[in-house]
Amino acid sequence: MVKLSVIVPFYNVQQYAPDTLRSLRANARQDFEFILVDDCSRDETPDILARAERELQGAVYVRHEQNGGLATARNTGIDAARGEYLTFLDGDDWLAPGYYEQLLAAIEDLGVDFVRTDHVQTTARARSIHRFPHGRRGVVLNPREAILPADRSTAVDYAYAWAGIYHRRLVDQGVLHFTDGLRTAEDRPWIWKLHREAESFGVVGLLGVFYRRGVSSSLTQIGDVRQLDFIRAFDQVVRETAEDREADELLPKAVRTYCAIISHHLGSIERFEPPVARKLKSMSAVALRRMPQDVLDEALDSMDVQRATRLRRLRRRPVSAGVAA
Repeated sequence: MVKLSVIVPFYNVQQYAPDTLRSLRANARQDFEFILVDDCSRDETPDILARAERELQGAVYVRHEQNGGLATARNTGIDAARGEYLTFLDGDDWLAPGYYEQLLAAIEDLGVDFVRTDHVQTTARARSIHRFPHGRRGVVLNPREAILPADRSTAVDYAYAWAGIYHRRLVDQGVLHFTDGLRTAEDRPWIWKLHREAESFGVVGLLGVFYRRGVSSSLTQIGDVRQLDFIRAFDQVVRETAEDREADELLPKAVRTYCAIISHHLGSIERFEPPVARKLKSMSAVALRRMPQDVLDEALDSMDVQRATRLRRLRRRPVSAGVAA
């Protein structure tokens, strides 16, 4: 039986894929599988992965004929996975040797649906430790209770799928798949669903994932129309949270986070291509009008003056019928 399935999407990362694959080799075990999903790369990534399929113990190579984005590539990996547990890694990141054995031991020791971890962020030669925003470690926790409070960074703001490990029963329950086709913010509806629907989780202080920040091909660095998928992602978060049995308690957090993300993008709007920047403003104005207005009022009242003023101004912005539709 396969104990752990590691799902690794790749897209045009020929510069980084060899480091990623070397770190997987340093984590290989006879009962581990590594599902390498090439999302229709146009560089040398497919050749690198084809060699890895022959040389890396447990490697399973899957290639998309059309680019579908990270969420779709992860879903391909989930569907192919045979492991009792699943985890994720991005094709430009890497791992410390032996990390997966420690991670597997942690979830088996706690006996929970999923475990979240800290990680190391790397930018050029600089490294910084990023902690999961919850103080209690090594104990069984309630995922729903970790969503709040609304005005602080919580578990749903630490939306890194690769910073954790997940039991197969979450796949069987329909919790672990991503929203197909999302090009950015794909982790946001996913992490909210995970914390609303799973029954138990734990947090451990492992530092085995090295997250490469500032990669030029990453969507976080590209100001094209794909970035606007964050609106579709957060619309889903708000819509699904509004249907939750504890909507009155959870919606303020969902709406406030959505507002903070809109404000963040508006605050760095110069990195977007001009037509995309105009579309960002129009779509964000419509998004504010879709939110529960009483909850939105409370969210804006709770934010700092600069962000609240920016969003209130946007809320009053005239919107064309085409964008509103």
